[in-house]
Amino acid sequence: MKTDPTDPTAPGTGAESARAETGGADPETVRAETVRRLERAMGTLGTASVARMESRLSWFRGMSAEDRSWVGLVAQSGVAAFVEWFKNPERGRPAITVEVFGTAPRELTRSFSLQQTVEMIRVVIDVVENQVGELAAPGGEQQLREAVLRYTREVAFSSAKIYARAAEARGAWDARLEALIVDALLHGDREEGLQTWGSALSWSRTPVVAIAGLLGGQKSEGVLDDIRSLARRAGHDVLAGLQGDRIVAVIGVNEQVSGDEPLAAAAPLSGMFGSGPVVVGPPVPDLQSAAWSARAAVNGLRAAVAWPDAPRPVLAEDLLPERALDGDTAARRQLIDEIYLPLRGAGSPLLDTLSVYLEHASSLESTARMLFVHPNTVRYRLSRIAELTGFTPSDGRGSFALRVAVTLGRLAERDGTAGSR
Repeated sequence: MKTDPTDPTAPGTGAESARAETGGADPETVRAETVRRLERAMGTLGTASVARMESRLSWFRGMSAEDRSWVGLVAQSGVAAFVEWFKNPERGRPAITVEVFGTAPRELTRSFSLQQTVEMIRVVIDVVENQVGELAAPGGEQQLREAVLRYTREVAFSSAKIYARAAEARGAWDARLEALIVDALLHGDREEGLQTWGSALSWSRTPVVAIAGLLGGQKSEGVLDDIRSLARRAGHDVLAGLQGDRIVAVIGVNEQVSGDEPLAAAAPLSGMFGSGPVVVGPPVPDLQSAAWSARAAVNGLRAAVAWPDAPRPVLAEDLLPERALDGDTAARRQLIDEIYLPLRGAGSPLLDTLSVYLEHASSLESTARMLFVHPNTVRYRLSRIAELTGFTPSDGRGSFALRVAVTLGRLAERDGTAGSR
């Protein structure tokens, strides 16, 4: 006997399968009865979901009353949207983003992380699934359970999409704000706004150092993202901006990782910059003071061409002579204050010994003969110079810095500005 394929009651047809799943009852009749039960239970389900969140999720109990009330509204909207979708299955995929999350403000994504949202969705699913036996019409339990699973899957996908869009928008906003802060620092802006902007980016680490390097032939967005990613993995706060072909990064140092040495924080990041020098500014106590570090790093980067063998990264203070010769007034002032004035204050023997020593090619014997003293006296005076200034006269870089500092100090004395600030 042949089976008529057009007969809806024929074995193997969709209608017969649907009847089998509902115990022989008409699926649409069962669905209609389930919808009536769901409509009566909508308010109870939403309230039960929020109550379950408060009992199971400790972080939810700590949220503000306003945020919890928004979650309750979202839960109620979600249940209502599910009932409407279950009532009209021909609509296809539910419009979760509009019907459910459209009731809450965008700021809610900042109050709850994606992981927390997933936990809340799981609670709602548990509440509904635990009541499937009561909510579904006789024979409609499987039908309702499958619908719940499909709907919650759509909710999960929509949640991920919302958070992805929020992250993308915030990332673009953060990048613009970072560039604004870096630009303000380089232009010497020390207003309170800097601290406010830093707070908006969750800035908390101190001390702060600036790092300057070149972009080279790399793509700017990729380089900045790599610098931010690497710095944050190390526990540092970071701001990064592009100034033409120059990259400036401001780092809030995680001292547990890098200690007090700015080079320790900068060294892992130096590989992210393009070819050429990478200069690290002096550490400062907070973001408002970072303009000093940023300008020192940028001026050091510009002057580093005069020291081809400089290490990478190099401290801006190690480039003081080059920066001073390049017209950096802050570097000139620092050399005078930290080298020339201490030597002048210690008395003429030290300053005279240094001048003769530098003029006679760093020769102890020649210096001793010119000053009519024993070479050991020269040695003692040179060691005192190193203690006072931090620069060793017998060292190549040290003698260079000392020579530049003494020259600048004498010129400043001529102009009457040696002791002024």
